[in-house]
Amino acid sequence: RYPTSAHLAAQVVHAAAASFGDIEEKAVVDLGCGTGMLSAACALLGASRVIGVDVDADALAVASRNLDQVDHVDLVRADVSSLPLRDNSFDTCVMNPPFGTRRKGIDVDFLRAALRLSTTAVYSLHKSSTRDYLLSRAVSLGAAGGARLVAQLRFDVPKLYDFHTRPEVDIDVDLLRFDVDASCHAAPARPLPDATPRRRGARAGGRRGRRTG
Repeated sequence: RYPTSAHLAAQVVHAAAASFGDIEEKAVVDLGCGTGMLSAACALLGASRVIGVDVDADALAVASRNLDQVDHVDLVRADVSSLPLRDNSFDTCVMNPPFGTRRKGIDVDFLRAALRLSTTAVYSLHKSSTRDYLLSRAVSLGAAGGARLVAQLRFDVPKLYDFHTRPEVDIDVDLLRFDVDASCHAAPARPLPDATPRRRGARAGGRRGRRTG
């Protein structure tokens, strides 16, 4: 899984809050929360409560430090395949799941879990190359209202793992919104601010995030 920068997290959560009303006064879950950037952004934009979930104890330790001064956030160590959370217990899920490059299908496993937990919407980052597949599968995965592309970004990913063969690589990434209850009432479409952190996020000078639909 690739890290979520604070800048990118702010843009993702701002899109969910400003255009769809899916954050303020909502119960939010962040699956694969890593160091807690998305969880922090949700809390700071007015979520009533946030649960960040990750299987990695080291990542959760960093998240705990990052969230020390942030209210209404709790962290849970759990695997996405055996979550100690009730179905339909959150309004919204935000997440940056593994892309499925190393472990095929893990991105869909995260989506299934997120859609079980959420009653309104799931916001998820995925490789653009999987867009058509995920949009076509949205309803069968549990999103009654289907899914839509909210923004397309470019990740500038440094060499993080042994299986990476180049010092860095650009990856086209989609922010998708899965409409769980088919009640989406979005604000008029408008471009996202430039979601381009200098490292570990959308690449400086790359495509600006854009809203569609």
